[in-house]
Amino acid sequence: MSETTGIFVFALLGYLIGSVNFAVLVAKKHGIDILKEGSGNPGATNVKRVLGKGPGNLVFALDALKGFVGAGLPTLVGYVIATQGIDFIIQGDAFIHGVAGFVGTLLGHCFSCFLKFKGGKGVASTIGGLLVLLPIPILIGAAIWGLVFTLSRYVSLASIALGVSLPLSCWLLPLFTKLTFGQPEFWFAAAIAAFNVWTHRSNIGRLLTGTENRFVKQA
Repeated sequence: MSETTGIFVFALLGYLIGSVNFAVLVAKKHGIDILKEGSGNPGATNVKRVLGKGPGNLVFALDALKGFVGAGLPTLVGYVIATQGIDFIIQGDAFIHGVAGFVGTLLGHCFSCFLKFKGGKGVASTIGGLLVLLPIPILIGAAIWGLVFTLSRYVSLASIALGVSLPLSCWLLPLFTKLTFGQPEFWFAAAIAAFNVWTHRSNIGRLLTGTENRFVKQA
């Protein structure tokens, strides 16, 4: 199997994994159509807002697992094939295969074929996938998310900050640590950041006009 074919196969597999929307499934278990409640977004934040902390955290964890599996499975397959000398089965780099699976998963989550190509923002799936592909930058990004959310109570602002931090981490970490990131990693992180900003474009508009909803602590 050629590298191009391998990339296509892993991207398609990732897309199908990502298209399974756990927000819709969990909300349905509670007798709720999440597409018609709250913001209407089929993601963990809206589930948490409508159904509470437990269901919301469950959806977040499942969405993160989607990203982890979508990126991790192709990476593992690519690594095993390369180290066992059987790269005639699937040619190519394990990281590239992981990126293909991750991108497919992210697109599936945001544009699910089961929801008429609608979906969530992809933050949890991004965290799960990048724990495989860019673990240190995403852990830094998660810490930034927590800080921005704690200070502002805006989930969208915290998510945007997380995305923007990824290429910055890939650029700055080699200057101050022994970690190294090549151009593929940097530009991959930059693309994820740009996609993150694009999926939050409506939130950015509301943030600028002061109409974005803050996440209020539940009693």
